[in-house]
Amino acid sequence: MTREKDSYPIKEWPEGDRPREKLLEQGPESLSDAELLAIILRTGDGSRGRTALDHARYLVKKFKNFRNLASAEITELCALKGIGPAKAAAVRAVMEISRRYATERVTHRKPFCCSEDVFAHFHQRLKDKKKECFFTLLLDSKNRAIKEVRISEGTLTSSLVHPREVFTPAIRESTASLILVHNHPSGDPTPSREDEEITHRLVEGGKLLGVGIVDHIIIGQGSYFSFADRGRLV
Repeated sequence: MTREKDSYPIKEWPEGDRPREKLLEQGPESLSDAELLAIILRTGDGSRGRTALDHARYLVKKFKNFRNLASAEITELCALKGIGPAKAAAVRAVMEISRRYATERVTHRKPFCCSEDVFAHFHQRLKDKKKECFFTLLLDSKNRAIKEVRISEGTLTSSLVHPREVFTPAIRESTASLILVHNHPSGDPTPSREDEEITHRLVEGGKLLGVGIVDHIIIGQGSYFSFADRGRLV
């Protein structure tokens, strides 16, 4: 009886069918999601006759897409059959590389001209976060970022996002203005009452200190809400 190709170790497959060789000869766009992931996993489980591609197909089937896989924790990955700490670390590392690459589309010295620029800068980092993270983007007089400051992580409350924590770095860096940014883990960027209250409080604080609040942007899953664009930055 002839064995199916996939039951052999990948190194015994015809060279044109091996994911790594296929990538080198035909380019990465020719590979399926599972084949790309198999290159990251590198090895299978010889004792059980499972190849790296078998493991990759299992991950793709379980998580449906790379977005869901990117949000999986190390412990969640390690709990899966055939995925130990080394493979879990490799998966998390490549997902983090892709996030960082995506955030480099807008550099710190390029002016932030509109809410879409801010969304593009933060979206990849924040869209899969399971907790709310609040940032301030400190700007110079030409709307170029001087510095990003992470203010808090957790459910947004007025005590967690205190004006002192927001404006102290702004004053220290001689900031002309700043942009408030946080995410909604639910994926829905619609502002809550707490979001409205925090925005109003910080806008009023900025007026007293001479530091303008340009916008407050809430990042969702593939979308965002801009207080400035909606005329609600008052």
